[in-house]
This record gives sequence, C-alpha cells and structure tokens, in this order.
Amino acid sequence: MIRWIWAFLDRPAQRFDDCAKFWSTITGTELSARRGEHDEFLTLLPDPARFAAAGVKMQSVTGLGGVHLDLDVDHIPTAVRTALDLGADLVANHPDYAVLRSPGGQTFCLTPSGRAKGTPAPAVAAPDGTLSRLDQVCLDIGPADHATETEFWKSLTGWNFQQGRLPEFARLRATESLPIQLLLQRLDEDRTTSAHIDLSSSDIAATAAWHETLGATVLERFDHWIVMTDPADATYCITARDPQGV
Repeated sequence: MIRWIWAFLDRPAQRFDDCAKFWSTITGTELSARRGEHDEFLTLLPDPARFAAAGVKMQSVTGLGGVHLDLDVDHIPTAVRTALDLGADLVANHPDYAVLRSPGGQTFCLTPSGRAKGTPAPAVAAPDGTLSRLDQVCLDIGPADHATETEFWKSLTGWNFQQGRLPEFARLRATESLPIQLLLQRLDEDRTTSAHIDLSSSDIAATAAWHETLGATVLERFDHWIVMTDPADATYCITARDPQGV
C-alpha cells in the first residue's frame, strides 16, 4: 500500500531557519524553496548528481514540534478506511491528503503517491570522512500501548518485522527500497506515542562531535547510540548501524 515514506521534521518557527540549515548540512542536502500558505514547508533535496530521491521534509510550526510520517499511497480513501479499521483516528480530511493518529497517538498523514520514487539518498561523509545517514524514524511507545501500537504499524505498512537484539526494540523494513525504516521502542513509562529521528553512523562518537560543531548537544551516551538534541532542542539519536544500508 505504501509507495513512499517521508520523515517530516516539525520545528518551531522561531528556530526553524537554524534547524533547516543544521539538518541540511548533516544530510548533505540542499533546501528547497519554501512553500505553503505561510511558507511553512520545505524539502531536503539530495545532490541530483547522485540520482537520489528526497525522503525528508520540514515544517515550521507554532508549538514545540516533533516528527511525523507522510505515507504516499495509491488511493487515499481506501488507505484511510484501512487505517481506521486498524484503530487509527481521523484528525482532518483535506482534498489531497488526510491527517490521522495511530492508536497510541502518533500523528501521520496519508498523501498521494507518484510524487516521489527512486533510490534513497546515500550516506553523507563528514569532514573527517565518517559516514552517516538519516534512515530511520523511531516510534517511542509506552508499555500500555506497545502491543496495540506494534500490531497497528505492522498491519498498516505490511513491512517485514524483526525483533531487535534488545527486547525493547523491533524494526519494520519495507522489501522495496524506501528512504525510511521504522524502529519501535518500548519505553519504561506510559505516555502518548511520539517519534524521533535516528541516523546510522560508522562512528557514533565522531558523528556526534561533528554535530556539536553545528549546534547540536549531547544528552546521553550509550554503547551503541548517542542521544542528541538539534538547535531547536528536538531529540534525535546517532546509532551504530551501517550507513551504507546493510
């Protein structure tokens, strides 16, 4: 059902320009022209010489922001019906897209297919040669919603489900080449499901150090990932995975 997936970075208006520059730099992309009624949207455009398709967009918002998903589908009414039958709530129905919430409360949009296709953007080399790639959205799910939320995203996407090395993690990955995969994380405390960006890195410490020079902040360090905040204080993670996509 899902033809393409977009990671949408929603960032507060007062810090949007700094965030756009930051995310453009660490993903090796150019900023598109602003669009929308209030110039609130833009796309991070990969180098056209790499023949890669975009998979990340940004939106200037009045609140604190966060991350949501846009899922390109062939027929929006059918996809909405499927999502509702699986337990989603309809937030808004527009002429060319629909806004919904998962059973646990994560916002996502169903959008028309055909606007994006191709090869996802490749890994980006930092000045020291370290490779990284924005390739994952992590859904942060409270224990009370975890089983329902997991089944919802498994059924909605139809993607391959793989349990992680740690019991609190599982991954959903499409069989076709798409720019974003999903990580499902079971939290220790109950709260509304939310999402953050994950980047894969060949050297998480080196990538974190580079990001710090660009305005990011290290929050916590673990063996296999580092928790960061971007210039708008939005949380994201640098994870020890192969940024070449293996």
